[in-house]
Amino acid sequence: MNNMETKFIFFSGKGGVGKTSMSCSTGVHYADIGKRTLIVTTDPAANLSDVFEQEIGHKITKINGIENLFAMEIDSEKATEEYKERSLAPMRELFDDEMIKIAEEQLSGPCTEEMASFDKFIDFMEEDDFDIIIFDTAPTGHTIRLLELPVDWSSHIEESSKGSGQTCMGPVALIQESKEKYDDAIRKLRDTTKTEFTFVMQPEQTSLDETLRSCNELKELGIETGKIIINGLIPKEEAVNPFFKSRYEMQQKYLQKIQDEFKGVSMSTMELFHTELKGIEIFRTCGEKLYDKSNRENENFDFATDDKIYDDLIIDNENVDELIYPQNGKRKNIFFSGKGGVGKTSMACITAIRTASKGYKTLLMTTDPAAHIGNVLEKPVYHEITEIHEVENLYAVKIDQKKAAEEYKKSVLQGAREHFDESTLQAMEEEMNSPCTEEMAAFQKFMQYAIMEEFDVIVFDTAPTGHTLRLLELPMDWSKQIQFKAGESAEISEADKTEREKFNKVIEILKDKEITTFAFVMYPEKTPIMESYRASKELETVGIKTQLAIANLIIPKEEAVTPFFVNRRNMQRKYLNEIRERFVDSKLIGVEMYDKEIKGITMLKKIADKVFGDKI
Repeated sequence: MNNMETKFIFFSGKGGVGKTSMSCSTGVHYADIGKRTLIVTTDPAANLSDVFEQEIGHKITKINGIENLFAMEIDSEKATEEYKERSLAPMRELFDDEMIKIAEEQLSGPCTEEMASFDKFIDFMEEDDFDIIIFDTAPTGHTIRLLELPVDWSSHIEESSKGSGQTCMGPVALIQESKEKYDDAIRKLRDTTKTEFTFVMQPEQTSLDETLRSCNELKELGIETGKIIINGLIPKEEAVNPFFKSRYEMQQKYLQKIQDEFKGVSMSTMELFHTELKGIEIFRTCGEKLYDKSNRENENFDFATDDKIYDDLIIDNENVDELIYPQNGKRKNIFFSGKGGVGKTSMACITAIRTASKGYKTLLMTTDPAAHIGNVLEKPVYHEITEIHEVENLYAVKIDQKKAAEEYKKSVLQGAREHFDESTLQAMEEEMNSPCTEEMAAFQKFMQYAIMEEFDVIVFDTAPTGHTLRLLELPMDWSKQIQFKAGESAEISEADKTEREKFNKVIEILKDKEITTFAFVMYPEKTPIMESYRASKELETVGIKTQLAIANLIIPKEEAVTPFFVNRRNMQRKYLNEIRERFVDSKLIGVEMYDKEIKGITMLKKIADKVFGDKI
């Protein structure tokens, strides 16, 4: 055991920004200076094994070739199943099979997975056998808010003979058992001498918006951001041609914006490497750049490069007309999905402009709280449908998730008032403050548009998850869920039946491949590919197949003029083959990297012509 108190470092950031690489570099740095260090991840892609090039898995494992460094990959599926079973066990004697099925579905949401993962993290926060414990993926503000729920919430439910004591993350009794452990974890998270929150981001607008939002969310909960790492900067000496010089200058502009926004927060930068970040030596070099005060920012790396550019990177952009244009007189819905920063908003805008310019009346929709479609179009987008005058037939709308969630909660609670007392209603209202509710509310708003006959094409930036669709498919009326939460019988109202019919109609539309296209956008690197693949598999569980895979940010062959970018392009070639293998039943199109941000109608029109026509 160590006399020194353990320090916890949480790394947060969207998929693909490099938080695992930064976690590993930090781990190697602390291990090298003699600190007994553990890296823990809940990333389902389990890429610690990949980057350390050894088997790790669901146990604490010593990392080969370095003293003091250990790692563990929490199996999030196992953790979630264990958590669900602990939640359901006390209920099996009280409810029939149909009610247990509802409970299981409700525990298949993002809340449960977050809670189960964080529950495992908390076990490590009581660990005192390490000097440093690094968590790759921090709990969100939502998770912490759930842990903070007022104690009187549980007493509301427990006092009410009608209450089942069920929440979106399990029975209150289960949460109450862990209350002391959770309270202690929250104290540690707020104590900057014990815990440091580090955000990893890329020098671009989307990443900046998302990091600001996350930091503010945590700040409201009394948790300060300790450090920001801006990752993926093009080295100045590699910006030798106009193309990469332009991208370099764009990144430097965002670097300045980030520094202005996060004044007073400790900040490090990390340049792009010409290769994948794998193995102790590369992480050691990264760690020195991050933490060594001798400032090694512009030191060249002496790792092998490939001076030969391969020719077989070409993607024959397949003809996707039947996936984006209405067929046989039917309407077309196109959903774009993918992690933050992969370019799905740009692709949604490009596709909508394409369909509108072909004469189809097109509605472009988003539920993104930052409303990036407005930035990309360089036009304001509102909560009401607005015509985009520069493109004939194009309209846009932003579903305000917060407004939608409030409207949704109000309608559910209004229906419940006829059956339940104030105490139960209060418990239900608290339970509805979850991302499940927001997701459902946004989808319900979308549903209103999906059954409108006014548009030929609806392009949706951000697809519903398999979880949302599973909830909609539950083989019972919505009032039964209210009945389950309150623990008593409720009559099925006519309004409920109408709502159910509407949901069933939309589900049928989503499953009809002639009407609906699901597309995943990713760039050719491991994390975005794995995350898209997992999401596509989740959609398959509800009968929805991914029909289109889009590989974005491909380095143009003629712009790879230095060994550095030749190497990166060759790395992309390997991952494009992986996209082909993973999405074997989908059509594949490639989109090149541009030397500047994709913005404005003129640029979007040019890219639309290229993407839906040419080879790259």
